[in-house]
Amino acid sequence: MSDEIHTIERRRPWRRLFTFWRIMAIIVVGLLVFNSINISTPAGPRIARLMVLGVIVDDPARDALIVELAADDDVRAVIMRIDSPGGTTAGSEALYESLRGLGKPVVAVMGEIAASGGYIAALAADHVVARGNTLTGSIGVIAQYPQVSGLMDKLGVEMRIIRSGPLKALPTPFAPASDAALDVQRALIADSYAWFRALVQDRRGLTGAALDAVSDGRVFTGRMALSAGLIDAIGDEAVAIAWLEAEGGLEAGLPIRDAEVPTADPTLLSLIIDRAVGGASLPGAYGATALERALMGPRLMSILD
Repeated sequence: MSDEIHTIERRRPWRRLFTFWRIMAIIVVGLLVFNSINISTPAGPRIARLMVLGVIVDDPARDALIVELAADDDVRAVIMRIDSPGGTTAGSEALYESLRGLGKPVVAVMGEIAASGGYIAALAADHVVARGNTLTGSIGVIAQYPQVSGLMDKLGVEMRIIRSGPLKALPTPFAPASDAALDVQRALIADSYAWFRALVQDRRGLTGAALDAVSDGRVFTGRMALSAGLIDAIGDEAVAIAWLEAEGGLEAGLPIRDAEVPTADPTLLSLIIDRAVGGASLPGAYGATALERALMGPRLMSILD
């Protein structure tokens, strides 16, 4: 009797282990079955919701998604939700051009902020809606760089540079900028600013004094922007849908589905930046976050400052 009890006791751990792995196997099979089920955006006529959040930079994955939306006949219109202070001027240009190539009705719905590069994105839309207290505008271009030559002098540090030409890699943080270097920067900014103004003129129909009044870099509330002709309506996504149904030729009651940009795995640098800025870096393509790529070199910025 005691030998039988001893045998049972020896078998119990193995039974418990077998039961554990059997349960794990069931869970794994269940997950595989669940992942094999098509849970993507349902087919059929719909409105796509495209999120433009945070710092805008050149993002091929984002632009590829917009191309997919253009090619999808079931996507009848796009609602672009913008909550962005802007970003690089080239990145904002890329987003604008992608949106203009959609060939479908687009309504921009501004959130907390849609300024500078965020406003460039909104200019691509056929109709622009903002909250009364949304911050928008900030039409302009900026280039910034630190100047640490005085600190280096105090520390006894000298930066020696060999250049192929007198204007290569200027201005630099390590020496006061020459007039010639500053003139080059001013020319770059003036060229990009003229492009930005031309977008506002073309897309919003503003000219002369009306255009000058909105393009000096100032920020507007949604109510001020409506009065100045920078947006079309005060409201939310429901207002955007109503416009699409009334003016965009859409049938009533179409479902709205989010269109999501694929994100890359975080890099070591992105994790460091996330830690430094409290997790504020944004997903981007090709293994770098949007903020990380924005910090990788000199940029002309169309960003609220």
